[in-house]
Amino acid sequence: MAEHTDVVRVETTVDGREGAERLAGSVVEHRLAACAQVSGPVRSFYRWESAVRSDEEWMVVIKTAADRLDDLVAHLVEAHPYDVPEIVAVPVTGGNPSYLDWVREETRGSGVA
Repeated sequence: MAEHTDVVRVETTVDGREGAERLAGSVVEHRLAACAQVSGPVRSFYRWESAVRSDEEWMVVIKTAADRLDDLVAHLVEAHPYDVPEIVAVPVTGGNPSYLDWVREETRGSGVA
């Protein structure tokens, strides 16, 4: 049975592995996330400036506490190489309680209660 937690999973994509790794390291270093995983390449299809495009991208999946989401999004928007970066958050509705506790603990610090 699923239960609501105060943890979210955030996804974004960038145009290269180095950029994805830079974002992943940055969010963990700033305690905006407990964990960030980089995978790719993936092929993205999208419409931009009235044209359908297809590009290779790298995905960054980030786990954070829900109360850190606004700060995480602000950081990603500032650090991201895209004009309009994909940043989507999905609530985690269950999982290993010990892991979820770890996510919350690792996103504390720097004045966060």
